[in-house]
Amino acid sequence: MTDTHPTLGSVLRRIRAGKGWTLKEMSAKSGIPVSTLSKVEHDRLTLTYDKLQQLSRRLNLRMSDLFAEEPDRPERQAMGRRSLGSLERAFRVETPNYDYHYLNPDLRRKRMIPILTRIRARSTEEFGELVRHQGEELIYVLEGKIIVHTEFYDSVTLGPGESIYIDSTMGHAYLVAPGYDEALVLGVCSSADEGLMDSLMSLHGEVAA
Repeated sequence: MTDTHPTLGSVLRRIRAGKGWTLKEMSAKSGIPVSTLSKVEHDRLTLTYDKLQQLSRRLNLRMSDLFAEEPDRPERQAMGRRSLGSLERAFRVETPNYDYHYLNPDLRRKRMIPILTRIRARSTEEFGELVRHQGEELIYVLEGKIIVHTEFYDSVTLGPGESIYIDSTMGHAYLVAPGYDEALVLGVCSSADEGLMDSLMSLHGEVAA
């Protein structure tokens, strides 16, 4: 059996069909041009984070609803879920400090959120307030070096092949170490709460310009 991975375009088509809207009606309600919506639905264009926020707000949707499987599909109880991921399939979010690539966005209700992150911030002043969110996280350095600042510990420097595991409710920030323009890390955020994705999306809304 071939796995099918719902794209943003297929999700938007399902939402629009469920409400019985034409593209013109969805454009009027969301404030996004018909031509843009048409390209997204045909997988020829994606939406920036601010447009996704606008879409979810005006249509009264959660951000995670834009990356969910069909709601009437029964959740599997057995250990049978699988998702093949790539950067092309990842959901990208750009903020002043980081570029995030959320991997395997087709699976909903994940308790682990894998994120490939490119870090650009170089100082705590540039970064701003320490970040806090639910759950725990693992950060593994792939390229460059980073300095990890946390609320209750001295800062530490990590290079390729090194990792750190923290309680995400503790204030934290990942910065590029001196001598490097940027760094690439693989992060995995986890939580027993199925609302973890929404929690992370809300965090971007606070951090992003």
